[in-house]
Amino acid sequence: MTVDKNVKEEQIVYAKWLDWGMKIGLILLILTFIIYMTGILSPQIPISELPKYWKMKAHEYLLSAGLHPGWAWLKLIIKSDFLNFVPIAILGGITILCYIRILPIFLKKKDIVYFIFSIIECFILILAASGILHIGGH
Repeated sequence: MTVDKNVKEEQIVYAKWLDWGMKIGLILLILTFIIYMTGILSPQIPISELPKYWKMKAHEYLLSAGLHPGWAWLKLIIKSDFLNFVPIAILGGITILCYIRILPIFLKKKDIVYFIFSIIECFILILAASGILHIGGH
């Protein structure tokens, strides 16, 4: 693969990390789906009961199923229907890892503006993922 000389080092590194993160996330999604469908781990909600939840709004579903919003799913990752949240979280968080990975490149280049921008971007993404900010109707 030839790389255009105009492509910056941080762009290549970011793209490589994003590519690997996407591939790992996709493989884990497939594996966790297989675990769910084969019954290797039991689900929190049996597949036969799913149709009764399909017409519910998210809040009604959580109440009816006895579940909690936010990061409470971490307590349930031993259940096959919640194990698939792990690769979804990886796919959602890979951008943060990519930004963190390119921080040293910006420092090496003495590109302080992009360094600060990347730190702020990481902070915003982590804050949004943390659930500390409650924006919207959820």
